[in-house]
Amino acid sequence: MPLVSQYRLFTVSSAMLKTVVLSSAVISTVILSGCASKPQVNNPTRYAKAPDYYTVRSGDTLSGIAARYGLSYTSVADMNDIAAPYRIYVGQSIRLKSSGARKTASTAAVTQTAPIQRQTIALPAGQTAPVVPVTPVSPAAPAGVSAASSLKWVKPSSGAVVESFNAAANVKGIRYGGNQGDPVFAAANGQVVYAADGLKEYGNLVLIKHIDGYITAYAHNSKMLVSSGQNVTAGQKIAEMGSTGASRTMLEFQVRLNGKPINPANVLPIN
Repeated sequence: MPLVSQYRLFTVSSAMLKTVVLSSAVISTVILSGCASKPQVNNPTRYAKAPDYYTVRSGDTLSGIAARYGLSYTSVADMNDIAAPYRIYVGQSIRLKSSGARKTASTAAVTQTAPIQRQTIALPAGQTAPVVPVTPVSPAAPAGVSAASSLKWVKPSSGAVVESFNAAANVKGIRYGGNQGDPVFAAANGQVVYAADGLKEYGNLVLIKHIDGYITAYAHNSKMLVSSGQNVTAGQKIAEMGSTGASRTMLEFQVRLNGKPINPANVLPIN
């Protein structure tokens, strides 16, 4: 075969070889791209391991905390007796793991919330508030007061009342006057669920959760002597009166039953 013909044949063969190689590369790229574009299966191990308790931080929501640990926010709400719209507070301690077997519907109806652990704490001399049992409530008890409550209440302050409960005037509790540093007492046995200054209109605020659906609030303190998660007893000094978030020195004391403010005078002792 002439040399020129051999050269042409070699040139054509080389071109065909390049075409085959390029086609193979394109096909391989398409196959690899197709594999890479397949949706990835959710890996359950991407959730963080849930602790027994979680302390709420600024910006947290109940649904966000539950999603972080792969939990149902409604289950977390049930474990912590948090009702809709599922509001939580900075510094609040939230249980993420159930302590026992799942309750049946009938059992849950009888025991809606675990009893709060109590501890006996000796009070400083001169700062003990008298513990007075609640008088058994008659069928004609004021609206909003639980007839089944077994709580024993004390007054949160020995100061004079400067404003009484008035829902129409947006006074949601009783306001006690006094001097900077006067003692503020826990009104009943319970557990501190908030002790911070995140709500500016209330200044240094302490919230205590009690049995039977009660929560008490103590606002405008100059100093807080308890922290979130701590158990307290009726009459224990928990703060000192101040004027944070207010225009005068006072204690604003609120009582909420199942989330709704009630007149504290309905549960506090008269004397």
